[in-house]
Amino acid sequence: MLQDRFGRLHTSLRVSVTDRCNLRCTYCMPAETPIYQHRRDILSFEEITRFVQISASLGVDDVRLTGGEPLVRSEIEKLVAVLVRIDGIKKVSLTSNGILLGDQAAGLADAGLRSVNVSLDAMDESAFRQVTRRPGLDRVLDGIQRAIQVGLSVKINAIAMRGFTEHQLERFANYTSVTGIPIRFIEFMPLDSDGAWDPDAVLSGDQILQRFRSLVGPLTAVPHDGSSPATDYVFPDGIGRIGVIPSVTRPFCDTCNRFRLTADGQIRNCLFGEDSADVRAMLRSGATDEQVADLIRTAVAAKKAGHGTDDLTFRRPSRPMYAIGG
Repeated sequence: MLQDRFGRLHTSLRVSVTDRCNLRCTYCMPAETPIYQHRRDILSFEEITRFVQISASLGVDDVRLTGGEPLVRSEIEKLVAVLVRIDGIKKVSLTSNGILLGDQAAGLADAGLRSVNVSLDAMDESAFRQVTRRPGLDRVLDGIQRAIQVGLSVKINAIAMRGFTEHQLERFANYTSVTGIPIRFIEFMPLDSDGAWDPDAVLSGDQILQRFRSLVGPLTAVPHDGSSPATDYVFPDGIGRIGVIPSVTRPFCDTCNRFRLTADGQIRNCLFGEDSADVRAMLRSGATDEQVADLIRTAVAAKKAGHGTDDLTFRRPSRPMYAIGG
């Protein structure tokens, strides 16, 4: 089992399959196209599969594919089809901005994908363009509907930014009450490429809940899964559902069970940490599975108690979000 020095078991793996993205969200990407990793430095599907197999032998049972935007990686459904068949893996999911989801949902479902989280921060086209620097809200909403039609479970993730998100909450409330699709609000974290984050830009989870109570009435908390960073709430109508992930104001580090593999093959034991092990070099130099397993164990064991966004120990990560993997 993958256990760190604080007794946390790590059963969840985030795998970034690319650092490329077709949007330019202000909280993640620069306005201009960044210098992406060279394709030769990105892990192949075979290398990713081997890493997941080794991780599964160490107790990992939950894999989420991220980016960048994972759906820009050619034939991503082929990777899904292989990962879902690995012994010990119980769940393979994916996080997407939804632009390409309508075109690929059926293939992903056929490959064995069962759930997708769609990143969507605005429910009107003008605000969507403001935050993503690209058009496409209708494509995202159509992609969500297509995903549901082919049997995928869908959740929406929205970054909570002061001065922006407040103006979208009523639209989000109406959308979840009509569709029943859960919407989770993630506090704005210091992972933007432009380095513009500041604490005053964070719209806190408590403030979001207060605003929803004024919009829809009392919220009923859903029993909480200890390994999940979100606390979910149901509207009085019994249909609408929201959640908050207070990653800045109330970090969930003490129950964190996840680690990450970047698209260029680096282990990150914390989203706010630094690269802690070069898997790519090992995979390409003839290392045995046991040597890779030892590397994973060492990286997880070195995990810190917390990331420090709520105190003075925090240091901004050297990579922005698109280069780490969400």
